[in-house]
Order: sequence, then structure tokens, then C-alpha cells
Amino acid sequence: MLPFCSMPIQRLMSDEALLQELGQRIARLRLERNLSQAQLAEQAGISKRTLERLEAGAAATQLSLFLRVLRQLDLLERLELLLPEPQPSPLALLEQQKATRKRASRRRIAKPASSWSWGQP
Repeated sequence: MLPFCSMPIQRLMSDEALLQELGQRIARLRLERNLSQAQLAEQAGISKRTLERLEAGAAATQLSLFLRVLRQLDLLERLELLLPEPQPSPLALLEQQKATRKRASRRRIAKPASSWSWGQP
């Protein structure tokens, strides 16, 4: 059984430690959903051995395979927390408000075309 205490993910963690922590979290989430490695691997469309390496924190796993597992565990939306949509700066919002129209312009009445042409006094 995996320990249920996890360490917080920190900037100074090595890649190996980070991959190992993420793998342990995937394994705990899989067990909470009462899925075997074989079941989750089949649902995610990856081999059981790939899932084993992912849960062990092996560096050879690809990001696309990691995403497949997250999708099957219904955790894909949490990536929004990892990479949120960039928000416009307050200055850009003010500029945008200035640019939006506040009212409709008046209808202009078309003037009749003049009969003047070049060369006429």
C-alpha cells in the first residue's frame, strides 16, 4: 500500500523527485477509484508497463501518455490550475474600455452629387 502523505510540489525539487511524487499521486488516485493498473492502462489506451513506469516516476514516460491517464481519472481539467489562461493587465483593460463604442452614431443624410467636374469654373 502506498503512503497517503504526499510532499508539496516545490520549485527546487529535482525532476526525478517531481516525477516520483506525480507517479505516487496517480497511483493513489487510481486506488481511490478502485482501478487496477491493467484496467486504467486499458482505459487510457497505454500498456500496463507504461503505467507502471509512470507510477514509479520513470523519466521515460511521454507527456501525451500522462495526459491519457489524467483524462481517464477525470483530472484533465485540473491542468487549468497548472497553466491558467493569461489575463490582460489592468492597463490593457482600461485601453479596451476606451475603445468600445458607447452609443450609435447619427445617420448621415447623403448629399446630392454636384454637377461640377474638373475643368469647369
